[in-house]
Amino acid sequence: MNKTFDQTKSDQRPVRRTEAKEVRRSQLIDATIASIAKHGIRGTTMSTVTETAGLSLGIVNFHFKSKQNLFEETLVFLAREHHDEWTKAYAAAGDDPKAQLLAIVDSHFTRRVCSRKKLAVWFAFYGEAARRVVYRSLIDDMDDDRFDRSKELCSKLAADSDQPTMPPEIAAKTLEGLYDGLLLNILMYPTLFDRHEAKKQVHAYLASVFPKHFDMPEF
Repeated sequence: MNKTFDQTKSDQRPVRRTEAKEVRRSQLIDATIASIAKHGIRGTTMSTVTETAGLSLGIVNFHFKSKQNLFEETLVFLAREHHDEWTKAYAAAGDDPKAQLLAIVDSHFTRRVCSRKKLAVWFAFYGEAARRVVYRSLIDDMDDDRFDRSKELCSKLAADSDQPTMPPEIAAKTLEGLYDGLLLNILMYPTLFDRHEAKKQVHAYLASVFPKHFDMPEF
């Protein structure tokens, strides 16, 4: 009986250690997001991260090899978060191309993804000229997945349209440009733009390109 009890305790210890490690990593990434949003890339140091997280410098050095490694893990975290957001919405949309495309569009403007703090971090990374190629290489596959899916859906909608439409690849590329521009507006002009209005503007674009499938929203 005692042996079984000891084995059960032993089996649980690695799970607890793993969970504790993931909690610490999550705390440090959250603190990095907060620090970059407040201080920018250049102003963020291991000290600002640990101070924000309420953890010791030794903890961050244990979980991340360097500040650059921490930055890269933070960027990948944000990219995966958005990827998870749109893929789950896409899967829940069924087989209707219109609903699937709207799921991808709307995922850019959810409360979880479209916070000004996270947007500040995204654009801080985009502004890092010296590291931009490295940063892009970390998330290009996830971005390509979304673009390819959007282009495929635009192709289906174009094939089912009553009149000539914009070429599907151009329609999908324009969507990508709209996301970036509108998200930057939300960050830069918080009293003039919000995520709800931004989403409606993308819906208006879709209504102009695919009038058979999308209704023009009211503004």
